[in-house]
Amino acid sequence: MPDVRLASPQGKWVLLTTVLGSSMAMLDSTVVNVALPRIGRDLDANLSALQWTVNAYMVTLAGLILLGGALGDRLGRRKVFVVGVVWFAVASLLCGIAPNAGVLIAARALQGVGGALLTPGSLALIQASFHPDDRGRAVGLWSGFGGIGAAVGPFVGGWLVDGPGWRWVFLLNVPVALVCVPVALRHVPESGGGTAPRSSEAESGGQRAHGRFDVLGAVLGALALALVTYALIEAGGGGAVVAVSAVAGLAAAVAFVVVERRRPDPMMPPDIFASRQFTAVNLVTLCVYAALGGFFFLSALQLQVVVGYSALAAGTALLPTTVLMLLLSARSGELAGRIGPRIPLTVGPLLCAAGMLLMLRVGPGASYAADVLPALLVLGLGMVTLVAPLTATVLGSVSVVRAGLASGINNAAARAAGLMAVAALPLLTGMGEEAYREPAAFDTAFDKAMGWCAGALVVGALIAAAVVRRPPPDCKRPECLRHGGVAAPPLEGEPVRKRLG
Repeated sequence: MPDVRLASPQGKWVLLTTVLGSSMAMLDSTVVNVALPRIGRDLDANLSALQWTVNAYMVTLAGLILLGGALGDRLGRRKVFVVGVVWFAVASLLCGIAPNAGVLIAARALQGVGGALLTPGSLALIQASFHPDDRGRAVGLWSGFGGIGAAVGPFVGGWLVDGPGWRWVFLLNVPVALVCVPVALRHVPESGGGTAPRSSEAESGGQRAHGRFDVLGAVLGALALALVTYALIEAGGGGAVVAVSAVAGLAAAVAFVVVERRRPDPMMPPDIFASRQFTAVNLVTLCVYAALGGFFFLSALQLQVVVGYSALAAGTALLPTTVLMLLLSARSGELAGRIGPRIPLTVGPLLCAAGMLLMLRVGPGASYAADVLPALLVLGLGMVTLVAPLTATVLGSVSVVRAGLASGINNAAARAAGLMAVAALPLLTGMGEEAYREPAAFDTAFDKAMGWCAGALVVGALIAAAVVRRPPPDCKRPECLRHGGVAAPPLEGEPVRKRLG
């Protein structure tokens, strides 16, 4: 049984290490959008290159995050976490010194691999290290500090872009890793890898303690995402390569499903979708995070390209959504526990849709107080209403021993939805390759994009209203209900799974 106490010096070191590691990935996901216009100008990159700057990271992260968690269970969570931090830092260094857009995109894909190793490992280390009496508080502190990191990310990113330059958005990860790795090696106990076997771990999902890694499934999943993303981003130019990529991407997706059905230890067991509630909530997740991913990608550009904000002003302008989540999401989770998830998962997306429609007022000469802030407040209230109940409902819709797997699938679905939105929205709205250099053209396309995002949210609300129901009374709830991230839901399956060990 883990015995590290939170009040002990070792407990504080463990918490610091996991917060630093997860903050690297959290900060990176929030600050890069703010830096995109400056990256485009400095590297003479077109809109497609900017899309790939975001999506190259998301493709490898979404495709490999489940495998990353399984590697930690098998080889040792601290070991895989440290490898992920080092990998992420080296890839960040390559991003920071990239001489052109092609090198930057390749380095971003490598960053995603590192993120897939360290993101699930940070919370898993807390669950495996702390005494059960301190575990809930440790997870709450981890989530709270992560939320603070998400809140300051756009501000720090804007300051770096306007000051030392956009390259420091990536280079900042290197000194963080130099602190994180030695602390982890010295103070964090190893777990997993046969150090503390539990039957619940062995039965927690597709990657059982003594089964084989589903490398083929991970590769097929990532390949399908990459090929479909390429086809969507490059579709404006047409051509045989785009058509072949689309067909190959769909074929890889079909092959992924076939492989997962036939493998004895699949990464994503198809039978988990036998739960109607689990399937419905993941469909809601796809709708919600497609809209949010598209919104945060395009709004940072809209505020700089059309309204004329600096990078720092644009990053600061987006803070209200994260601040609202930090302040109110715990109460939202408690409310959903009393009234059930159906109403929050219906009302929340509708509020988010209203916030995005209010963004139609944000154009040349827009006032922050009268135009931008009201839209962000409504959007933030919608996110507060839905995010915590969404995660809790995912965990409550499957057996408790599969909670970690369920949360990982939901997290991967959210990230995949975001990258597809970033790839598809410029195509759907007619954005040209130079649109971000033409304020009038970008403003017109942004308005269309907000309509598409609002429509996706309405679809998510309708699915929730029609299918989602209250979990059974004896359903285990996650220990952590506070959320600060806006790019994807946190991995909260581990608290439930470890508590049963």
